[in-house]
Amino acid sequence: MSTETFRTTETPLTQDELAHAIAEDIAPGSFVNLGIGQPTTVSNYLSPEKQVTLHTENGMLGFGPKALGEQVDEDLINAGKIPVTELPGAAYFHHADSFAMMRGGHLDVCVLGAYQVSASGDLANWSTGKPGAIPAVGGAMDLAIGAKDTYVMMDLFTKKGDRKLLPECTFPLTGVGCVSRIYADMGVFLLDGSGIVKVRELHGISLEDLRDRHPGVEFETL
Repeated sequence: MSTETFRTTETPLTQDELAHAIAEDIAPGSFVNLGIGQPTTVSNYLSPEKQVTLHTENGMLGFGPKALGEQVDEDLINAGKIPVTELPGAAYFHHADSFAMMRGGHLDVCVLGAYQVSASGDLANWSTGKPGAIPAVGGAMDLAIGAKDTYVMMDLFTKKGDRKLLPECTFPLTGVGCVSRIYADMGVFLLDGSGIVKVRELHGISLEDLRDRHPGVEFETL
């Protein structure tokens, strides 16, 4: 953390740019789970030299980028039902064994999507809490608490313009104090449980605008 510095760009990051940024930050030799949705795209940017081993909760360890064309094998899918490639040494196992890996603290990083994240690192990503809403918790609770680091990949605001980084989450929680980093289209933020959000990067938004649009959240630049 001490080597990181604050930086800015004039435009928000695309999903592919965000996935590439996350892949760059994952340490070599890590065991990583990529959540359903946007986080799955991170696998496309992990260089073989880093020797990152990807885990999926439906029972596969050591998969590679998304499978295309003749690579597609319908028996080889991630938790989001996306066909994936297998790397040398890939392994398959029972669902219960997969969750034991997650709950046992064997994953270095998980990358999850989010409806909301609080300044203190609470995560809400399985339900909006609305009556009749279909909950989709999957393995998110096990991953958020079991991984050594939980990264969130999300847009900073909803399509309606509502903020997703809040002083406190208003949706049902997935995990308490579990998020260590937020990778968003408009910035990268580091959380340490203090309630003060460290700003590593801003993309397409100024620090002044960021603070104006997030009342109740305290930001500090690196």
